[in-house]
Amino acid sequence: MDIIREQHERHLGGPRGRVIQKKRVGSGARAYPLDLARVQTLLAGELAYTYMDGRTAVQATLKGADAAIIAGVANRLVFSFMARPEIKSFNDLKGKKIGITRLGSSTHSVTLWVMNRFGLKPEDYQLLQLVDVPNIFTAMMAGQIDAGALSPPTNFRGRKAGLTELIDLSKDGPEYVSVAIGSTRSFIRSNEEMTRRFVRGYSEGVLFLKANKAAGIKAIQKYARIKDPDILEATYAEARAYIETVPYVTRKGMEAIIAEFAPTEPKAKTAKPDDFLDTRFVAQLEKEGFYKATAFQ
Repeated sequence: MDIIREQHERHLGGPRGRVIQKKRVGSGARAYPLDLARVQTLLAGELAYTYMDGRTAVQATLKGADAAIIAGVANRLVFSFMARPEIKSFNDLKGKKIGITRLGSSTHSVTLWVMNRFGLKPEDYQLLQLVDVPNIFTAMMAGQIDAGALSPPTNFRGRKAGLTELIDLSKDGPEYVSVAIGSTRSFIRSNEEMTRRFVRGYSEGVLFLKANKAAGIKAIQKYARIKDPDILEATYAEARAYIETVPYVTRKGMEAIIAEFAPTEPKAKTAKPDDFLDTRFVAQLEKEGFYKATAFQ
């Protein structure tokens, strides 16, 4: 559910709508298009704000980038790691082909995490880059790959098609900043009022869509192009459950990401979550009682 796009259209031409400028980066078919391309476009000054995953934000900042997370969207890995019906456990994936969107993407991060958790090393399997999440599902159904991480709504299609759900990370995975909104610290310094209005507008969009099921389902149907009523219902329920109402990222979710880089990035060994965050605009809205007083609740 693209809250930014939906809120832009609701306020098109209004005071909040003017601060939200969308630029298409990569394939819109990806449920969470969180690869390095978006952060690179942000750092180049071609975007004011963008969705990003916590891992990419941490990696970029450790390497000296000017990025900062200003709001959290999801603090869980909202993915199902699914496999062809004949595969019943992670042990069955040794020597098999695993689909991801791109190296450095959220599907790549999820794959590395689950494989490591269940004792498989990178040399035990082969990764194939397939550009977007629906392609992973299609390739799995065609027998071209054996498994992959699927996000809503594609994971619901996988369940209906009889794929094996090896793990539902939204329930059994770690606390992890999988989706956030970021900008650059230099842009924030020069545009504090715009950033404050942007965070407020995003927050209003979340509250509105959580309180208005019909509008939420309509937005999913429009942007994800889903017609199946069962998948629409399931996708809305998942988004409502895991999109943060008060859009903070969790310290535990950030610490999990920082720990991943500690063995290879010296700066990660002394890094703290606050080094990657600027959530004062969320904190200000919370202090003002916005999240309790808004009419959309």
